[in-house]
Amino acid sequence: MKRARNKPRRGKAICWIEYRAACCAVRAAQLVPLRLGHFLSRGAGDFIYYLVRRRRQIALENLRRVFAQAKSESAIRKIARESCYSFVASLFEAAKFAALLRDERGADKIQAARAGWEHLFEKAKTIHDASGGCVFVTPHIGNWEFLPYVSSGAGIPLVIVVRPLDNPYMERFLAVYRSGSGQIIVPKKNSLYFLQGALRQGKSVGLLPDQSTMKAITVDYMGRKATTTPVPALLAVLYHRPIVVVACCRASTKFRYLGYVSDPIWPAVGASEKEEIFRLTRAMNQEMEKIVYQHPEQYFWMHDRWKQYRTRGELFPS
Repeated sequence: MKRARNKPRRGKAICWIEYRAACCAVRAAQLVPLRLGHFLSRGAGDFIYYLVRRRRQIALENLRRVFAQAKSESAIRKIARESCYSFVASLFEAAKFAALLRDERGADKIQAARAGWEHLFEKAKTIHDASGGCVFVTPHIGNWEFLPYVSSGAGIPLVIVVRPLDNPYMERFLAVYRSGSGQIIVPKKNSLYFLQGALRQGKSVGLLPDQSTMKAITVDYMGRKATTTPVPALLAVLYHRPIVVVACCRASTKFRYLGYVSDPIWPAVGASEKEEIFRLTRAMNQEMEKIVYQHPEQYFWMHDRWKQYRTRGELFPS
């Protein structure tokens, strides 16, 4: 098992250099055409795959454990490489999208990007209105940064939890971009208070619950035991709100996307709180799995999803 370690703090100068480099990269991404941007994203993705050995090994190990019986080694390596490209492409698309929001002519491209989503907007809005707010969750697949804008376009007020970056300059930079969606963004630390307030006010909340965490319960995820945050299920049980799994996946390199909105996963009335938290978390993971299995090349396999901790907080020990 791996011991959780505190990361060394970066110096101010290094943080500032990273921030300036990011600003230049975002500006360049906003200026280049889509086709060129995706071409460069593929090159950057290959750089990560071939030269960042640790991330490549994590991705390959994860994929082998999940697809060992279904896919060949060459297919697994291809998915890992595509996953690296998808991650970089998502960053490029997010930067491009921010530029389109400030450009009057960009409205047409934004409308085209979400063409055919009307029924999904209606489904999500209906669930939100009928339940008085719900718990939206999404895996790290496709372009999850678009979802706040999608929910805003559907008329769904959201409070979204994000993990703060280690670089404070980068964190402020990213906060400006994310605030453009019009949704409320709160840091992961001490976020439960804000999420509870949002649900009490009839708003929905947005979470990305598919990463390993120390304060967790252990349930299956793609055939393996995984530490998983119980927060979505806990909120669902406490406020009797449904969990809804959503995703935004890339359909082409021409700013076209496929949307996913699951049926609501409701907590049972009168059931044991502990049992419901486990049941809802398992059901949530199963819905996320369906999307990952459809688009494995767009999933963030470079994260050590099935990491084990020597000491951790099992919130609801089985």
